[in-house]
Amino acid sequence: MKDFARRKPMAFVGAIVLIAAVLLAIFADVIAPHNATDIGVGGRFMGPGAEGTFLGTDQLGRDIYSRLIYGSRISMYVGIVSVLIGISLGTMIGIASAYVGGWTDILIQRLVDALMGFPPIILALGLMAALGASVNNVVIALVVILVPGATRVIRSQALSIKELDYTLAAKSIGASSARIMLRHMLPNVAATYIVLITLTLGFAIVVEASLSFLGVGIPPDIATWGSMLELGREHIDKQGWMVVFPGFVIALIVFSVNFLGDGLRDVMDPRLRGR
Repeated sequence: MKDFARRKPMAFVGAIVLIAAVLLAIFADVIAPHNATDIGVGGRFMGPGAEGTFLGTDQLGRDIYSRLIYGSRISMYVGIVSVLIGISLGTMIGIASAYVGGWTDILIQRLVDALMGFPPIILALGLMAALGASVNNVVIALVVILVPGATRVIRSQALSIKELDYTLAAKSIGASSARIMLRHMLPNVAATYIVLITLTLGFAIVVEASLSFLGVGIPPDIATWGSMLELGREHIDKQGWMVVFPGFVIALIVFSVNFLGDGLRDVMDPRLRGR
């Protein structure tokens, strides 16, 4: 840990910020001074620091500081769950596509090409229009977006692993396809899997915030960073803090996970370890 902090200080800071965000989400009930839905905690549109409010209040007198903390619970949940499911599915599909080959590989890659042909936010909007606004539906939409990219990255690595001596030796002695993929190919893409998770977490959080901002993601009665941006948009000229604080938190988390992902990639990729 000390060596990682010395070699990749920005990645270490990113890890600390990410851990802090997860802890805030877990212990929001204990840390937040008010419930996210409490109305009339203070006057409407109170500025930061006014009458005991740390970051001010919104148009309904709700404490913005408390809503940011509770918002981390939904935003981090959606980001982490969708990334874990999406990258895991993409990894399994990528390995299977590379190992089986033939028409199976061709069909999977054409489907991947078709999905990646859509801009992510447009694809997400279409899925949310079909599924409806809810936390689980946002997770589903993000999984659909994340799987194709992960499949392509993992497949490209699995193709080279498929031709290595130990993989060919396992096949020659009669090892089953499932055993070869699970025991020989999956462990060798584990580093890429971990890096993909960290690099795509920030993207997932931004997409969730974008959907909520556009009013098609998380229902507006649930506190998320994106919904806070949407609610503050109409008052940005006079009550700018309603937008600045959630926007800053989103940017902080995204930069942190990107720094962490870059650091892990440099450490785990043999070609970059000397940097």
